[in-house]
Amino acid sequence: MSSPFPASGTVIAMLPNPSLSPLAPATAAAWLATCVAKAGANVRRLAARPGAAAWAGDGDYFAAGDGFFEIGNWTSSFCTGMALLAYQHTGDATLLEPLGQLREVYRAKVTTHRRETMHDLGFLYSLYSVGLYRLAGDARDRATALQAAEVLAGRFRPEGGFIQAWGPMDEADTDYAGLAIIDCLMNLPLLWWASRETGDVRLAEIAHRHADTTRARFVRPDQSVCHAYRFHPWADRPVGPDNYCGYDVESQWARGTAWAIYGFALAYRHTGATAYLETARRLARAFCAQLDDEGVPPWDFRLPAGQPRLRDSSAAAIAVCGIDEICAHAHEPELAARADALLSRLGAPDYFNADPGCPGLLRQAEVGESFDPATRHVVPRSVYASWGDYFFMEALARRVQVRDVFW
Repeated sequence: MSSPFPASGTVIAMLPNPSLSPLAPATAAAWLATCVAKAGANVRRLAARPGAAAWAGDGDYFAAGDGFFEIGNWTSSFCTGMALLAYQHTGDATLLEPLGQLREVYRAKVTTHRRETMHDLGFLYSLYSVGLYRLAGDARDRATALQAAEVLAGRFRPEGGFIQAWGPMDEADTDYAGLAIIDCLMNLPLLWWASRETGDVRLAEIAHRHADTTRARFVRPDQSVCHAYRFHPWADRPVGPDNYCGYDVESQWARGTAWAIYGFALAYRHTGATAYLETARRLARAFCAQLDDEGVPPWDFRLPAGQPRLRDSSAAAIAVCGIDEICAHAHEPELAARADALLSRLGAPDYFNADPGCPGLLRQAEVGESFDPATRHVVPRSVYASWGDYFFMEALARRVQVRDVFW
């Protein structure tokens, strides 16, 4: 296989970009301090009782009791990722203790429980094992991250050039067989990292092929994206767009667009392929062009008349991080200004909950309440979501000082 890396063989560095934030430094620092305090409290609760820590109506991610080893858990590491950002920012070594207490459950998830995993191993292990290894240098974390990358690579369908999102890989009669989703772009950095660590070009090639397939199949001519795409599981036979999180197959799920913006920008950072950066730029401009006076996007940009336009603060936070990544590599003053405006809007009291008694940070992060397989429509609800909190904190951390954000 030919190497998908730039000629230098090294990752493209993130560069300082002072134009990212006219947001008052003192304001960004104060908001980040709130994030740091909550991150420390939350990671200690997670270490005491490992679980999914996904979403909650009242912001208490730890009340539901969702299990860490459940196949649907893709969210625990937003809590650990925030703790890693907090450690970077403060140097508070006490944060390493609860992070270290989670080593064994993370190892077991990709060894003993590896069948109960899905494509979101990148979310789980970039923001835990990879980040912890980079900061603390423990070889155990490196080994666990490399194992996670191998399990993720095992989900690759070479015939169609994609990573299957969900379901056991040896079952062809489930609804998930042959299904890829836009979110998976954010899992690819784990493969690129592992490829550089080991010299195994195969892992990078898998990531490269999935990114190319996503760009070819998911991005529509109007620069919107579909949430899911279905392929025949064991043949190079594309079936067509599908939907699990947007309102319907033809809609434009705001968070899915945000995943695409950030995912393609990261693909450029890891490969130097300009097509990825240009795709990210086009998607970001289209995303911003659809924002209304509220600032924060509705959960789907193409809701039918009469549907409530509930907002998705997590989509806004992810899009800010994606635009920040674009601006680390390209001069985009208008996009930078829009990202800053979005971040400022998220810091307003109707979204940002600074109460130390509430584990959550961002109100109005949308998740699907129910999915109707007959109509393929999703009914949303307004909740706190740990992924929204993480990306809000990451965006603030980028502005307070340039740093490694683990992807």
